[in-house]
Amino acid sequence: MSIKITGTGSFIPSQIEKNENFYNHEFINVDGSAINNTNEVIVEKFKAITGIEERRYLKASLVNSDMAFFAAKKAIEDAKTDKESIDYIIVAQNYGDIRHDSSQSDTVPSLASRVKHLLGIKNPRCVGYDLLFGCPGWIEGIIQAKAFIASGLAKKCLVIGSETLSRVVDKHDRDSMIYSDGAGAVIIEASNEEGGIINHETATFTLDEAHFIYFGETNKQDTTNKRRYIKMHGRKIYEFALTNVPLALKSCLEKSGYKIEDVKKILIHQANEKMDEAIVKRFYKLHKTEVPDGIMPMIINTLGNSSVATVPTLYDMILKGKLENQEINKGDLIMFASVGAGMNINCIVYKH
Repeated sequence: MSIKITGTGSFIPSQIEKNENFYNHEFINVDGSAINNTNEVIVEKFKAITGIEERRYLKASLVNSDMAFFAAKKAIEDAKTDKESIDYIIVAQNYGDIRHDSSQSDTVPSLASRVKHLLGIKNPRCVGYDLLFGCPGWIEGIIQAKAFIASGLAKKCLVIGSETLSRVVDKHDRDSMIYSDGAGAVIIEASNEEGGIINHETATFTLDEAHFIYFGETNKQDTTNKRRYIKMHGRKIYEFALTNVPLALKSCLEKSGYKIEDVKKILIHQANEKMDEAIVKRFYKLHKTEVPDGIMPMIINTLGNSSVATVPTLYDMILKGKLENQEINKGDLIMFASVGAGMNINCIVYKH
């Protein structure tokens, strides 16, 4: 028996926020001091580092659980499965449902319960719960689903990654340009076919790294607004990721029994183009070989960083033929990988 992904779906919001939309923002340093550059220069430097030219924001009338439902519905249809046969609905998210122009996060009931409700699933033995694991949440959901199935506690799971980061950003922080909204989902189940999940690696680093990504006040210090926003120590995250993610990838691949030459694609969390490129380059350097062309597909340039949604969205887009010059064929060995708040790292070796 193997444990395989049998259906995929994603939801990409229609509202496009281009880089030039940030030209009229008042960007301020973390200490409240002015930035000695024009916004045009700030945005151009940002693009050079992250690779982001535009990102997607969810329209005002919708919330995170709506996106999760849209992606889930597509995955169920793609798997050609009966929704009533789903044993677990796992929703990876970090900030709940936040309505447009609201400062309050709504997490009761769970987003998984809301998705189950929207799907109209009647079976009470279909259990829904949310998973908070930073950006690696969707991959961790896959790892948990595999454990349920391997132990005999489930036959079929729906795993979703969905987030509206646009609703937790500080408009005075340059990092706000990184974040976007989106959702991706898969059906994962026991299969008689070969392949599926071969191996996984996961870890949480907290001694010095726990607060590299955190909730903090706006950079505009003369405001009376006490609302808190997503914040990060970018340089520390970059150094942490470059040290630890390649090692996790190497360990995961070695334990799978496959070799670096067998890997056809690495689907890595779309966090920062330069950082992702450096991670993969260092991973191949550990194997004393060069990075093959096209090994790491990227969608961050047009979709930004949608946290838990980036990997399943990327996977779905490739399988549906929506990414130019990229494909995954039956029998291909691929790797999923992510790093994010916690600080958490995980990866999976998967045979399509």
